[in-house]
Amino acid sequence: MTEAADLLLTNAAVHTLARPDETHEAVAVRDGRIVRVGDTYELGFLAGVDTRTVDLEGRVLLPGFVDAHTHLDVVGRKRVHADLSTAESRAEALDALRAQADAVSDGDPVLGFGYDESAWGEGDYLTREDLDAVGAVGPVVAVREDLHVVSLSSTALDRFGDDLPEAGVRREGGEPTGVVVEAGAEAVRDAFAPDAAATERHLRAAQADANERGITGVHDMIRRSHAPQVYRDLAAAGDLTLRVRLNYWADHLDALVETGLRTNHGDGLVRVGAIKTFTDGSLGGRTAKLSTPYADAPEERGEWTVSPEAFRELLEGAEAAGFQVAAHAIGDAAVDAVLDAYADVADDPAESRHRIEHAELASDAAVERLADLGVVASVQPNFHRWAGASGLYADRLGERRTETNRLSRLAEAGVPLAFGSDCMPLDPLVGVAHAVDAPTEAQQLGVTEALRAYTAGGAYAGFDEDRLGTVEPGKCADLVVLDDSPWTADEVAAIDVALTVVDGRIVHEAL
Repeated sequence: MTEAADLLLTNAAVHTLARPDETHEAVAVRDGRIVRVGDTYELGFLAGVDTRTVDLEGRVLLPGFVDAHTHLDVVGRKRVHADLSTAESRAEALDALRAQADAVSDGDPVLGFGYDESAWGEGDYLTREDLDAVGAVGPVVAVREDLHVVSLSSTALDRFGDDLPEAGVRREGGEPTGVVVEAGAEAVRDAFAPDAAATERHLRAAQADANERGITGVHDMIRRSHAPQVYRDLAAAGDLTLRVRLNYWADHLDALVETGLRTNHGDGLVRVGAIKTFTDGSLGGRTAKLSTPYADAPEERGEWTVSPEAFRELLEGAEAAGFQVAAHAIGDAAVDAVLDAYADVADDPAESRHRIEHAELASDAAVERLADLGVVASVQPNFHRWAGASGLYADRLGERRTETNRLSRLAEAGVPLAFGSDCMPLDPLVGVAHAVDAPTEAQQLGVTEALRAYTAGGAYAGFDEDRLGTVEPGKCADLVVLDDSPWTADEVAAIDVALTVVDGRIVHEAL
């Protein structure tokens, strides 16, 4: 006799994403795994006394979204501190910081996360004069959306200025503007790093946010954080509602080796992922390493945050210890340097699933090398928000803006694509919409290809293609149900998530 299912999802438009245009009506789940996919009548025979049956009334069912590049602690901090990501002007950002200042005790830091000055059309980064106008007693700190730029009030500069690397402090007339970049930004973020209890609050808030958006798995970028402990504690308590791959920063490598860990260690919902490192900065901060000057700063070509020589040394150590490597590289010079290292140092980049995070300005030659080496391009389609004719990238790059994030070019070359959000924002359907509606044909992907990059692509980047990424018998029951079809909806980004299932467990329900 066939065992009854734990969960039956019926009367749906099930898109398996395993084969082109393959659809079904129902999915049966038992013990956290998909056991049958077929029509509603047929699967109805798997209903037992304890089976929960959910009639999806024609909604679209897909594999759960895997966000291949996230910073969930930052998402949680936006919920706890001032969320500047929704500010549509400098004044709105400062109002949000004033509200936060009113909510904290006098003298405590006032923290805000996620501002994007390029959306305001009124000048550059927040400065110390802007933040002084908040009127807080304690230091005011505003972190730009890309995490590569941080703005400080005069009080914050007085408190931290002597400890900041000189190269990271922007100045005018010899005086600090309040803007710090790269190593300076990192030092400030470290100074305000949350303790374990605060990290738990942040991650609980962030995972709820993720589940509401249909995210069932994340590749989280971890640096000097309590997050690994918190994730494992949440999993042990049965409170973790995401699959998590911990992509540890390079300065964790020695400790990971000493404890005998390597990529793919772990079981259940938490596993060890890649070793993550920077090579360059960001286009927003004019620190991405370019081969030619910035359009709006002809004397600048960006900077190395980790030199090519240092990256090669790291890669050698990580390879020897059995680790996948995920290298942040945005500018074309940085992408080329990483590919040179993978070609020269790695035994088999494809087998190791080595990755380039962002790869925004990959040249035609670099795209072909990505494909030939089998290196994963872990990209963020939502970055197309800056690629329009009047966007940030037009300011920074001029006509080269059309060469950023050429998703179709990457896919046609056969480069393994994994989509992530970088939490800008944490919303796969926003990413899919940006991929479909990108400014140029070379930057666009079709709906199916974009969805696969956010499901099967993320699974592949995490060595999980045998467990995740498609709706098939034997796969983990990580599923998302949408209120409308991304193939026919007028606004893909506006589609609501009706149901999210992780490991057979409903973790979000809005039916």
